[in-house]
Amino acid sequence: MCSVVFLVNLARVVFAPLLEPLSAAFALTESTAGLIATLAWLGSATPRIPTGYLLTRVDRHRVVLGTGAVLTGASGFMTVADSPVMLGLGAFLMGVASGAYFIAANPLITELYPERVGRTLGIHGTASQVAAVVAPLFVGAVLVAATWREVFTIIAVVAAGATAVFYWTARKTEMPNAGTEDRDLLSAARKQWPIILSGIAILGATGFVWNGLFNFYVKYVTATKAVDPGTANTLLTVVFAAGVPAFWITGRLADRVPHVPLMLTILGGFVACLFALTAAQGLVAIAVVTAVLGYVVHSLFPALDTYLLDSLPDQNRASAYSLYSGSMMIVQATGSVAVGSLVDAGFGYDTVFRTFGGGLVAILLVLVVLWSADRLPTGGQDPTVIRGD
Repeated sequence: MCSVVFLVNLARVVFAPLLEPLSAAFALTESTAGLIATLAWLGSATPRIPTGYLLTRVDRHRVVLGTGAVLTGASGFMTVADSPVMLGLGAFLMGVASGAYFIAANPLITELYPERVGRTLGIHGTASQVAAVVAPLFVGAVLVAATWREVFTIIAVVAAGATAVFYWTARKTEMPNAGTEDRDLLSAARKQWPIILSGIAILGATGFVWNGLFNFYVKYVTATKAVDPGTANTLLTVVFAAGVPAFWITGRLADRVPHVPLMLTILGGFVACLFALTAAQGLVAIAVVTAVLGYVVHSLFPALDTYLLDSLPDQNRASAYSLYSGSMMIVQATGSVAVGSLVDAGFGYDTVFRTFGGGLVAILLVLVVLWSADRLPTGGQDPTVIRGD
């Protein structure tokens, strides 16, 4: 599963380092380039709730297998794209594979290791994050000797191999039956709506800002910070590299401390880093803030997934998680096109990101007030019990 999650996340994040060569090849405007990246994330959002319904009828591991097949086909389609419309469609389909995968895979690994939810989600997330680290380096290495089309050719070939290996492994593994009672999507929504909404509020808005920031990071620092493109791509790698220890460490931490304070602290740290990045001048300062920002924002994902999946009961887990994830991703996916459109309209990158940061401050204040008033779901964790190994 770590190999498959590596590939499905690569399918989403690979568009960030490819925006420059794709823009050159197809004469894309900023907003169109942002739309291509947004379509990959919209594709990731679109199948999540339908996948939640599918999981009430189909075993989780079979859905994971199907996502590998979709990724293989979508990557192959991208190799022959000859227009912005085909690029957008291919990006959307690659996103579809990733969205369906996470809805099926995260509950599955939670049920495979019920006593180590945070730890296993952290390991799984680390494999996913390695793809984000590799993406700029991978694209850069391929473009030295080939074109952007070969990037998708390689993804298609490796995805086919990983899917075959997963099929072989799943046949030899005894799957858990914890999700056999999860058969009613609407019932899950009625019973679990407080925790679903709290997850959307925290990660939907943060993901919106983060999606716009990382997809335009290279363009942002080259345009406003006088950083050359090669260094900018290296800094983008730093953003994602910082997420590798973040997933690993925070996944374990989430098993040991109360969920809500951890999530709100991380959200506050991300806002502070966002403002610091807009103010940073000089390569050293930009690099330091970039590294800290990458660590902080990637800590939020295992913290929130542990909060949700550790708290949701077996009979609602996959259904409720799909409702949260699908709704959250729709909000998150629009970040890139929002940034591109605002820049095309004449607003500077710093102004856009500072405005977004102000919105996150308002959301954080509301969440802190709700938590102080004991109005936020606290999850199923007993903070007096030390979990994990």
